[in-house]
Amino acid sequence: MLILRKVRSFFSNDIGIDLGTANTLVFVRDQGIVLNEPSVVAVLRETNKVLAVGEEAKRMLGRTPANIEVKLPMKDGVIADFDITEEMLRYFIHKVSGRRKIMRPRVLVAVPTGITEVETRAVKESALRAGAREVFLVEEPMAAAIGVGIPVQEPSGNMIVDIGGGTTEVAVVSLAGIVEWRSIKNGGNAMDEAVIQYLKRQYSLFIGQITAERIKIEIGSAYQLDKALTMDVKGRDLMGGLPKTVTITSDEIREALSEPVSRIVEAVRVSLERCPPDLSADLIDHGIVLAGGGALLRGLDRMIQVETGLSVTVAKDPLLAVAKGAGTVLEEMDTLSRAIHSSAKRPRKW
Repeated sequence: MLILRKVRSFFSNDIGIDLGTANTLVFVRDQGIVLNEPSVVAVLRETNKVLAVGEEAKRMLGRTPANIEVKLPMKDGVIADFDITEEMLRYFIHKVSGRRKIMRPRVLVAVPTGITEVETRAVKESALRAGAREVFLVEEPMAAAIGVGIPVQEPSGNMIVDIGGGTTEVAVVSLAGIVEWRSIKNGGNAMDEAVIQYLKRQYSLFIGQITAERIKIEIGSAYQLDKALTMDVKGRDLMGGLPKTVTITSDEIREALSEPVSRIVEAVRVSLERCPPDLSADLIDHGIVLAGGGALLRGLDRMIQVETGLSVTVAKDPLLAVAKGAGTVLEEMDTLSRAIHSSAKRPRKW
């Protein structure tokens, strides 16, 4: 059995990809998650030649000379720049596959619920041109539900809320399918932008996206904390143009994040209101599970619990949930085949 596994690994490995707005994670069959890097690419402006991908490219954000541009090829969970996404995927697939593979890998890509036919083709073509032999799609909330251990094949309702960088996916799953769902263009990036705009208004301080993300992680919250946190923030004074440092509190950042947090809570409320009554009864027992990087925001579980009256749990390793789920689908293709399909025909629910 071990020899057969080694032979199969030599020829090709199935790959699951969580192609996120903020980060791309890659799961290789029989190996687990082997890559977790930012969805960022640095290129030369004149030729579009790729200089760096992933973590190396993200470190260049806000620090490049005029001839280098740092691009974010994913926007709101879908491809915004086809060519750069293809280059990024090629780099990641080659990095995890290596040169020793004889056969190109089959690739399973997690995509937002309600993705259009045009967006579906873009994902598939990008992966094929990047080196995939075959491309399959799985909806992100379904992958997240599987990744956090929800028994999706059982005839009972479970709600998963996957808060990514560009989108938040809310879904009620049952019998390996999605019964009720909402997808909103609101996630970690919207929270970062809210912090940037707040500091502009309140302190005339201009900061970059990386600083805003660090503020969100270190002192951000959705619900009032027992003890307020403070942080010194450095940026550029919009009035004088000189470097400037201000001290901000977690209460201020909670105020800054109130709008994107409210949109997430509202999406959950609407999904609950439109959920079939028998599945609603199941949710009283099962509660809500949060996944994705946004689930790590302090107090978000408490806020949703107060607003809905249901128990709310943050998944273990929420950042890895979609990639783990994609990997589980790869390893159990036969029993989870209903979870693999193109969701292009779903009507949009923003």
